[in-house]
Amino acid sequence: FPNFCPECGRPAVRKGGEAARRCTGGLVCPAQAVERLKHFVSRDALDIEGLGGTHIETLWEDGLIGSPADIFRLAERRNDLLSREGWGEKSIDNLADSLRQRRSVEMQRFIFALGIRQVGQATARLMAKHYGRLEQWISAMVAAFDRESGAYRELVDIDGVGAGVADEIIQFFADPDNIRILDDLGRYIEVEDFVFAENFRSPVADKTVVFTGKLETIGRSEAKARAEELGAKVSGSVSKKTDIVVAGPGAGSKLQKAEELGLSVLSEQEWLTLIT
Repeated sequence: FPNFCPECGRPAVRKGGEAARRCTGGLVCPAQAVERLKHFVSRDALDIEGLGGTHIETLWEDGLIGSPADIFRLAERRNDLLSREGWGEKSIDNLADSLRQRRSVEMQRFIFALGIRQVGQATARLMAKHYGRLEQWISAMVAAFDRESGAYRELVDIDGVGAGVADEIIQFFADPDNIRILDDLGRYIEVEDFVFAENFRSPVADKTVVFTGKLETIGRSEAKARAEELGAKVSGSVSKKTDIVVAGPGAGSKLQKAEELGLSVLSEQEWLTLIT
């Protein structure tokens, strides 16, 4: 296995227990850039409509985008887009509208959109909830590079984070190119402070919730995000510690286990009634 990525020249590292080395280049590595940009605009991240995977691929190949901030600069490149197949006045107007709507974004969405390894939606929300403001999070992550610091111990001690995830976040912030990418994005995006609403007095605050089966009214990721906003902890498995199981069509072993344990089982509609 090479010690350096053949595409970008960055170190290729092998984490404990992993068979292969992986490039540490992230957003600046050409081999990873397209997928990272697709993630950035995806529904659970910045949710930029009118910019699908194929668009990202062709715009990257044509040199129009290379970083997340370049996506927002597309609004200034109308003529360049018009000269390309698949783009017309209406599609460009729709993209421009979508970009304007994403000039302000929730902190947890922004963190998730960065595509840091092992930082999914749940961990992104934990970061936002704990640190509250983007600037505070960034400064804490930079300070946490010193493993002997209080900032590192604070990060590792967050319930649901741990040393493995913490090291991935620190590695992201240790790269000057990622800091430049964040600074560049700051010219186009206002990241909202995490809001501690009255949600935590909701009937599901501090409850452990498991979703199983098909949800027909709302998507699984939306249901999970809404539950977490209301103060619930969403789990992927059923145990004695589970408070509520929301079961849709096709629910299998999780529903069976919930019934065996005598847990509260709700249909999707019963769940929606409970939280609205």
